[in-house]
Amino acid sequence: MALKHCWAFSRFALTPRRFCHHRACVSKMFQPAGVLPSGTKQSDMTCKSQRLMLEQGLIRQASPGVYHLLPLTLRALEKLIKVIDEEMHRIGGQKLNMPVITTGELWKETDRWNTIGPELFTLKDRHNVEYCLGPTHEEAVTHLVASQGIISHKQLPIKLYQITRKFRDERRPRFGLLRGREFYMKDMYTFDTDEEKASETYHSVCEAYSQIFNRLGLKFVKVVADTGLIGGTMSHEFHLPADTGEDELLFCLKCGYGANRETIHTDTPHCPQCGPGSQLDCKYGIEVGHAFFLGTKYSKVFNASYVANNGKTRLTEMGCFGLGVTRILAAAIEVCSTDNEVRWPQLLAPYQVYIIPPKKGSREEKAQPIAEQLYDSITTHIPNLRNEVLLDDRSHMTIGRRMKEARRLGYPCIVVVGRKALESEQLLEVCDVNTGETTYLNQEQLLAQIV
Repeated sequence: MALKHCWAFSRFALTPRRFCHHRACVSKMFQPAGVLPSGTKQSDMTCKSQRLMLEQGLIRQASPGVYHLLPLTLRALEKLIKVIDEEMHRIGGQKLNMPVITTGELWKETDRWNTIGPELFTLKDRHNVEYCLGPTHEEAVTHLVASQGIISHKQLPIKLYQITRKFRDERRPRFGLLRGREFYMKDMYTFDTDEEKASETYHSVCEAYSQIFNRLGLKFVKVVADTGLIGGTMSHEFHLPADTGEDELLFCLKCGYGANRETIHTDTPHCPQCGPGSQLDCKYGIEVGHAFFLGTKYSKVFNASYVANNGKTRLTEMGCFGLGVTRILAAAIEVCSTDNEVRWPQLLAPYQVYIIPPKKGSREEKAQPIAEQLYDSITTHIPNLRNEVLLDDRSHMTIGRRMKEARRLGYPCIVVVGRKALESEQLLEVCDVNTGETTYLNQEQLLAQIV
């Protein structure tokens, strides 16, 4: 099928388009690269992802722990959100958007207004009413469901989720997007009829999380975790293993059981399944997801109830599930990148194909139209790449310099239109950044490869 399409492409490959859409060009990109926060030294950037994202113009610090997400990063973020949406919809999730500002009264009803501590951003309006900037939305969503009145068991399970900005007043924000005061999070809240059904939902969401990381090609681990301030009777975390991770994870060498170190409180930690004498291996991880089996902790407070098939009124059994969306993005860069070059999961790269035309005034300058026509051919005849091609039109720069910049930003496929494009075979230099392989292909072969 790909070969058939390839021959179709070759008929149009070098045909100029009468009405050419606007090309995405590097010269027009807003990308203030190499700008570090005021008063920050290069040596202060102990986290690779933070340093690379600042150096390459992917983020810009607005204040401590708060960042502008610049155009390339936002493109990657939107792609990640698309993957998350697909997997949440696959398990019956319904997307909504709850207010960032939550009334303090809701938080006081669960007593978290006092127990969550100074990390909660609070404010008062002109009428002296207290609010908070939501770091999470258990109170808000449970109140929302309860406000509908007692619902029928036929309406359950309900799986509501959102992907919004969250706020946490970190005492010492650090590591760029890995630990900030403002961040994007996917939070899902589920309502079931009983513990058995809630457990099924819990495991289905965890499986969806695993599928997300598998689709991204990211190695991850799932471990038993503490329920903390969220509460509940069961909790699991998802981590990307990394030396820069802040969480210490323990794994049983015999049965594979994994847990966050904070859940094992003995002086000589051992596997709770294998007992004393079992050996535990220690790794560090970056937490990117968390699941909580809440039970009736919140539904009891707000009376989120339903009518069972026997006519009796019962409390819903709840779960809540979070994914740190901006944290996944930064963590992926942390674990995939080299010291000097950004590497993305293939699905998240801001652009998939990066075309470098010849330098102006060089012997290869006549190949310039080939580069432009290649751009138009790809975006016209390969629908899934229509908005995925970037043309480096900075023809005053050498090919080598532009190639170096493209590699630093981690574009998966770099195509150089140089001297060989003017020869009889019209070969293009194609660099696969993730494998390091360079091949020479004609346009027909290139289109077949990237289709």
